Amino acid sequence: MRSLDDIREEYEFLEGDERYRLLIELGRELDEMPAALKTDATLVRGCSAQVWVYPTEQGDTLHFLADSNAAITKGIVALVISAVQDKPAEEVAKMDITAALEPFDLRNQLSSNRTQGVPNMIALVQEHAARIAAA
Repeated sequence: MRSLDDIREEYEFLEGDERYRLLIELGRELDEMPAALKTDATLVRGCSAQVWVYPTEQGDTLHFLADSNAAITKGIVALVISAVQDKPAEEVAKMDITAALEPFDLRNQLSSNRTQGVPNMIALVQEHAARIAAA
C-alpha cells in the first residue's frame, strides 16, 4: 500500500474524474479481505455503502484489512487505512487521522453521501487500535 504522502502528491496533480479514478485504484490495491471477516462487528455504521474494517497485529504494528461493496467508497476507506497502516496500535489510537486527510478535501471533492461515513471509518479504526493497545 502506498503511503499517504505518496497518494497526496499524486492526488494534488489530478482533477475531477481523475481523482475518482485514483480512489478506485486505491481500493483495488487493498489486501483481499476474506468474506468470513465481513461481519456485523467489522461493519462501519453510517456509510451509504457497506464498509468493513478488520485489524490484524503484525509484531508491534497494526495491519488493517478493509473492503466495501462500492468502488469509490472502497477507495475512501483505502485512503483512511493508508494513514494508519503498519503503525503501532498506540500511535494509531492517538493519531489525528482527520487532520492527516485534510489535504484531500474530501468534503468538497465528493458528494456528502460518499463522505458521511468517513468519521465512522476513522472512529472504528481508532477503537480497534485503542483496544489492541490496551491489551
